[in-house]
Amino acid sequence: MARATATAPPSGLGLQRIRLLEGLPAESLERLAANCSWRRFTAGQVLLRRDAPVGGVLLIVQGQVRIDIYTAAGRQVAFRDLGEGDIVGEIAAIDGGRHSADVTALTQGLAAAIAPAAFRRLLAEHDEVGDRFMQHLVQLIRLLSDKVVELSTLGVRNRIHGEILRLARATATDGGACVISPAPRHADIAARISTTREQVTRELSALSRAGLLEKTAQGLVVTDIGRLARSVDEAMLQA
Repeated sequence: MARATATAPPSGLGLQRIRLLEGLPAESLERLAANCSWRRFTAGQVLLRRDAPVGGVLLIVQGQVRIDIYTAAGRQVAFRDLGEGDIVGEIAAIDGGRHSADVTALTQGLAAAIAPAAFRRLLAEHDEVGDRFMQHLVQLIRLLSDKVVELSTLGVRNRIHGEILRLARATATDGGACVISPAPRHADIAARISTTREQVTRELSALSRAGLLEKTAQGLVVTDIGRLARSVDEAMLQA
């Protein structure tokens, strides 16, 4: 596993980008920054490995990373992509267990690593951070529950529809159309829903023929997000 490169500690300004720390006074951020281990990473580096002993929480100041989880059968699934302002490694820091997922850099970037004990102390000393962390955990549980249900009950076709719907909802407009930009790579969609790139390509072509998708220079256009959502909802009811 390639190791991230250590760098001189930036100021607390970098930590202002971390959503969990929003609202902390500047002096608190400066103290936290001084106690972090700062690391630069490059695309392809494994920052945390599944089943490795707890190594602290990574605060992503710059760059993007991917979280890979594994099914009971050992199949790798891209759980989600995270970027500037997000955190990873928080579960192991709380319960002292081993990491439950692989974290791999998608781009070059910068992260601040905070030791498990220091992270727990941060939550205890700042009520607003502790409350925000609880909300974060609830969202994580919901996301993981949805992923388990989809992988265990839905066929490939409907899983693809569900993934496109998730990507589309972030940019939906009142008119029912939205642009996913940049257009997701078929291989990335396949990794997120545990299927093959070829199956994704076939189903996206079928959605295009049905008038639900259009490929443009701006990205992937979902022409009727309401219609796509109804298709996903019907599949969930029949599962």
